[in-house]
Amino acid sequence: MSKSIKRTLALAKRNLKELFRDPISLIFIFGLPLVMEILFYFLFHGKTSQFDMKYLAPGIVVFSQSFIALFVGFLLSIDRNTSFLTRLYVSKAKSHEFILSYALAIIPLSLMQSILFFIVGGIIDSSIFCAGMILGILLSLVTAILFIGLGILIGTLCNERAVGGVASIIITGQSLLSGMWFPVESVSGGMKVVMEVLPFRNATLLIQNMILGVNDTFDDFIKPLLIVIAYTIIVFVIAILLFKKKMKER
Repeated sequence: MSKSIKRTLALAKRNLKELFRDPISLIFIFGLPLVMEILFYFLFHGKTSQFDMKYLAPGIVVFSQSFIALFVGFLLSIDRNTSFLTRLYVSKAKSHEFILSYALAIIPLSLMQSILFFIVGGIIDSSIFCAGMILGILLSLVTAILFIGLGILIGTLCNERAVGGVASIIITGQSLLSGMWFPVESVSGGMKVVMEVLPFRNATLLIQNMILGVNDTFDDFIKPLLIVIAYTIIVFVIAILLFKKKMKER
């Protein structure tokens, strides 16, 4: 067991170094969402409550995590198509160790994202500095793991040329189906059902409700949390099984 943990941590350290070697990925993970948070607040917060910081900051936190899926997918797909993972796979390392190493490498970056966007949001609007913000930061780790899993799944299925196109579906889904840019009350029918069933809206609600307050424990907290966790488990199980299959093929 200890050898497995050591292998996983060693791989995670290597994966983290690979991400920091690519400044473009850091710009997309930190810089672009931060610019969006500041710009959209000052442009639109006086016109609609949807761009008040109590809605915007949690939305940006989860939206930024969708970019993580893109770069995890790139990293894994590149590794998969080189001799790096092939050499490791003929060793005693297991598929779940590879997968967990990518997740462990990204979790600290995701935590930094959440802290940064909430602090900047709080500097602009101090009302979000509350106990709920701490809970929101902690729960953002749950939503981050979901997007990390999606990135791992994309990197397992796609080559590096296809990762960008497939990951853009995740980014678009989080942007359009989370309700972060428009009031969900304006949506009805089948679209509303889709938003309630998919994880994008639920991930955003889970963080937003920590700032806005939980009025209904089940609807505002337990339900979105369970949906996010369910998708996360399914995505990781599929990713591990597919990763193992593809590496055996090599």
